[in-house]
Amino acid sequence: MNKIVSLDFAMDHVKDGMTLMIGGFLGVGTPEIFIDELIKREIKDLTIIANDTSFVDKGLGRLIESKQVKKVIASHIGTNPETGRQMNEKEMEVELVPQGTLAERVRSGGTGLGGVLTPTGLGTMVEEGKQKIEVDGVTYLLETALRADVALLLGHKVDKKGNTIYDKSARNFNPLMAMAADTVIMLAENLVEVGDIDAEHIITPGILVDYIVKGE
Repeated sequence: MNKIVSLDFAMDHVKDGMTLMIGGFLGVGTPEIFIDELIKREIKDLTIIANDTSFVDKGLGRLIESKQVKKVIASHIGTNPETGRQMNEKEMEVELVPQGTLAERVRSGGTGLGGVLTPTGLGTMVEEGKQKIEVDGVTYLLETALRADVALLLGHKVDKKGNTIYDKSARNFNPLMAMAADTVIMLAENLVEVGDIDAEHIITPGILVDYIVKGE
């Protein structure tokens, strides 16, 4: 199967109302070209799962600014005042999740688990509406798994089968999200031949990647 596709073909897999996972940490490791295309196509009513909402003019913050998002599931929104404004005005729903819990919920979604037990959030507003489970006398919150229809990711070096390595801290949530979506679309900063990446260095195996778009 040839996984290398055009940007248009790849983005045809994203529809109104879908749940998307988008890699990145304050825009680092975010596939900006995909964000450009989502804005151009005016795809709306999206649920976005991401570490944060970046900045108003960067990363997925631009989707917030263009009001294409109906819900965000993220660990923080403090660097994007527009996210807070839309949340307070009830224009968009925001589910804040502790960062480690967010990572584990995505990991659970990618490994077929129903969720994770964690003490993080007990006694705070985080526990509202959630099931508590006691194990060996210790109380935990059940945090359910997260999955998405499509994951939009950024790889630093990607071979033609989709085997991927990331650039230092741009790795962040990308590897976890590659496991937790029905369709995984990888933007390749550098597209190389199969065998050009040392097998010991591969972070995301190609079997997880459905489509590759060659970036700049």
